[in-house]
Amino acid sequence: MEEVECLECVHHHLFYGCFFTLITLAKKTVGHYNFVMHSTDRETIVVLDFETTGISPDYGDRAIEIGAVKIRAGQILDRFQSLMNPGVGVSQFIENYTGITNQMVQEAPDACEVMRDFADFIGDKPLVAHNASFDKRFLNAELARIGQKCRDNFGCSMLISRRVYPDAPNHKLETLVRYKELQTDGTFHRALADAEMTAHLWMGMAEDLRSFYGFDKVSFVLMRDLAKVPKAQVSAYLLKSLNS
Repeated sequence: MEEVECLECVHHHLFYGCFFTLITLAKKTVGHYNFVMHSTDRETIVVLDFETTGISPDYGDRAIEIGAVKIRAGQILDRFQSLMNPGVGVSQFIENYTGITNQMVQEAPDACEVMRDFADFIGDKPLVAHNASFDKRFLNAELARIGQKCRDNFGCSMLISRRVYPDAPNHKLETLVRYKELQTDGTFHRALADAEMTAHLWMGMAEDLRSFYGFDKVSFVLMRDLAKVPKAQVSAYLLKSLNS
């Protein structure tokens, strides 16, 4: 009975711009639900994460680990992970934060070698990251070192989550994983683990939008562009997309 009342509430308020808050209320009322990913959307997306020596390549900071997964139709298809040696040291803060030590970096493959392999892995596929502006800066800085073109087709799961889950305590990856009860082994701040959790978050958000709004599929482009929509206009944007 509670479930029926919750769904009636969602449909009643759908056209009043309250939809996303009510998704969160539905979760709290009904409890955790498992996503059944639909296979209508066959595009392949690469979800990635960097661990780095600092906050920006503009300050001379470098990548020290890359992790990524390819996803399609709600499934993880392939994985890429490597530590990388950029020839610079790792601070004590970064060692404590990530668990990546100077010895681990010194024994890792050269950064240029890793990035050449990673460029082959991602090809020209759409890219996703949590706080994508951070990872995009490091990706393009490291690609530039090997003469590769910049990649600009990024979706940001953090910005999208602010629009899909406005009632979350905050929109850090770790918080959202717990808030949505997403798959995790409890490891955070390592590149592959964070990339996999971000992938589950991305797929979960897409499935929430698909199932509650009635999309046949939720494309990368729709998700990417949702991150740029003012929060007050999210429902109008999605309804317009549904009917276009």
